[in-house]
Amino acid sequence: MSIRLLIIGGVAGGATAAARARRLDERAEIVIFERGGHISFANCGLPYYIGGVIEDRDNLLVTTREAFMKRYRVDVRINTEVLAIHRDSKELEVTDLLTGETSRERYDKLIVSPGAEPMRPPLDGIDLEGIYRLRNIPDSDRIKAMVDSSNPRAAVVVGGGFIGLEMAENLVHRGVQTTVVEMADQVMAPLDPEMAGLIQAHLREQGVMLELGNGVASFRRNGDGLLVATQSGKDIPCDMVILSIGVIPEVKLAKEAGLQLSNRRSIVVDGTMSTSDPDIFAVGDAVQIRDLVTGLPTGVALAGPANKQARIAADNAMGRRSVYKGALGTSIVKVFKLTVAGTGASEKTLASNKIPYIVSYTHSGSHASYYPGASNMAIKLLFSPGDGTILGAQIAGEEGVDKRIDVLATAMQARMTVFDLEELELAYAPPFSSAKDPVNVAGFVASNILKGDVEITHWHDLAGMDKDSSVLLDLRAKEELDTSGAIPGSLNIPIDDLREALKDLDPHKTYIAYCAIGLRGYLAYRILSQNGFRCLNLSGGFRTFSGAEDEMMRKNPDSSLLKS
Repeated sequence: MSIRLLIIGGVAGGATAAARARRLDERAEIVIFERGGHISFANCGLPYYIGGVIEDRDNLLVTTREAFMKRYRVDVRINTEVLAIHRDSKELEVTDLLTGETSRERYDKLIVSPGAEPMRPPLDGIDLEGIYRLRNIPDSDRIKAMVDSSNPRAAVVVGGGFIGLEMAENLVHRGVQTTVVEMADQVMAPLDPEMAGLIQAHLREQGVMLELGNGVASFRRNGDGLLVATQSGKDIPCDMVILSIGVIPEVKLAKEAGLQLSNRRSIVVDGTMSTSDPDIFAVGDAVQIRDLVTGLPTGVALAGPANKQARIAADNAMGRRSVYKGALGTSIVKVFKLTVAGTGASEKTLASNKIPYIVSYTHSGSHASYYPGASNMAIKLLFSPGDGTILGAQIAGEEGVDKRIDVLATAMQARMTVFDLEELELAYAPPFSSAKDPVNVAGFVASNILKGDVEITHWHDLAGMDKDSSVLLDLRAKEELDTSGAIPGSLNIPIDDLREALKDLDPHKTYIAYCAIGLRGYLAYRILSQNGFRCLNLSGGFRTFSGAEDEMMRKNPDSSLLKS
């Protein structure tokens, strides 16, 4: 007797599960119920369609209902909403949104892929015309039609996450003056503040105005446009608003069916993606999974994990044992010319969970410096102080970020250490990399710390520096100082003159060595430490410090890292 598998929801989770289930069992009866009008679409591409980067709307459709049904012999019912899961009778209560007809559908196994819904706080005026959210193709159609027909001069994007920043970029491409309002004091919450600061500086360079640490209080009409009132008291006039405040798991069906939910209101599943009901599986944005770094429960609203979970849920629903081990949360975003990516735990996460870690910063070229077009990328690496296990990484740069974050994510999945990064043999030719790839360099620097070949300090430590017992030692050439400035109070001795200047240094002082990116600081540490001086190398050098200092001073002019 063939199994009857019902699936609630399409897109990354549901459609993938259906295709996998069909490949495993040609005789199974498989039905997908999708509330929207498309079984599978590229929701990550919606901002680029609005911005005109993706010109053909049809390119957003991963597949059509007809094509999917023909290839996989799956009964796809779009514009159909599941109203309830009746676990006692193993039935779904279903309504056709076009005809209003209601029916009951029996299942042997059920896969739930409800996704997450955009947050919509109860703010005054939030339902006014001209305020949009972006979740699906109809949403993107409405926004694009407004931009195409009305030629708005100004827009406010509420929220500085992935979709918010992608929408800001694409609105600017369409000639719309854009302001991002973010309640937190940084964009891209998964990143640490100094790495987010690189995005913020770049956004401002591209003309995007930022209101950080400032939430929305209300919306109201302003003539033919809108007025966004912020919590700080500032009013921002605009012609349109995009809500990108975040998402919450859509768990109404699961809750009403009595499935176990976490305290974060996510569906609890085990490694087989089975819920508290062994005949019901759940995947995607609505489920609670395991963080591969911390081992703690988490939720990840990303297409990659949803696809993998869907395959595993289908395996188990069809009788094949498969286990989902957890997620790293590897993500990447394009913000104008900048690419920013992260994988694993952030420093914020490790610190809040009291997990020991060490941080190192490196700045490397995207490819060989002598080949035209090389650009700099900043890498933040987090690793265990014991065995050097990689705990997380964040990268920002113009080129080559994607392949470096993928190498580091692969290394983390394999539980590799920073010592392994030193030995990785990665492809090299001048247009693509250097003989020492940025990933290798990150490994070299982290390994040097663990081996005791260098002691480091960080940009945020300088605020507590004892100026009576410590000396900031700038190792750059004078021309570099004239161009980019220096940390106030620094003693400038170019690295090539350091050995000759040892006789003039005070052996009772601690020297905090820094250069542009940290390499000359490391060389200075080796020279000074072997000559009896106490020395620390400023990780990431002046480039990391100045970026963090600029953002801190922008938020609070009285908060210089070097204030006593």
